[in-house]
Amino acid sequence: MDDLAYIQQPASLPGILARTRELNFGMASEPHTGSLLRVLAASKPGGRLLELGTGTGLSTAWLLSGMDAQSALVSVDTDSVVQAVARETLGADPRLELVTEDGAAFLQRQSPESFDLVFADAMPGKYEALDAALALVRPGGFYIIDDMLPQPNWPEGHAQKIPVLLSRLASDARFKFAPMAWASGVVVVVRCAAASTDSKE
Repeated sequence: MDDLAYIQQPASLPGILARTRELNFGMASEPHTGSLLRVLAASKPGGRLLELGTGTGLSTAWLLSGMDAQSALVSVDTDSVVQAVARETLGADPRLELVTEDGAAFLQRQSPESFDLVFADAMPGKYEALDAALALVRPGGFYIIDDMLPQPNWPEGHAQKIPVLLSRLASDARFKFAPMAWASGVVVVVRCAAASTDSKE
């Protein structure tokens, strides 16, 4: 099945892709991951969503395309140059708040269980400050990461971090865990409704 043939891209995506290529930005998410993010965002009407790692706004566009009018998305990145593409292309959307800040610092300031979906596409929230990111997920909410399969831009030694992270997520009793060897390697976890904030295996 040529699944890409059935994926309808957000209207803003071609312009963002063109700017992404101009900047030679090589850490952008791809359409399969984007389509999954759109579906998960659509499952949270009136939800509050968080993206860690705006980049140029490709995943941001996919999330917005799934959200309803009452939902809100906060997207955080330290790189103001690449985030400027998202700001110029998507910044007029009233549902979107773009924050230029270190992701770990942002996470530490947030209230527990304050987001219905957290997409961690940067080091903070995935390999750094993971506990802080997981604490933000509300019961029934999603935590999503990608790039779990080998990527050409991985620095030396990065591959060794993957099984450590997967084991950490798989063993957390607060969440149900679904790893997928699909797209760039995606993991989706959902917070159990009956779990308490501090219960871990």
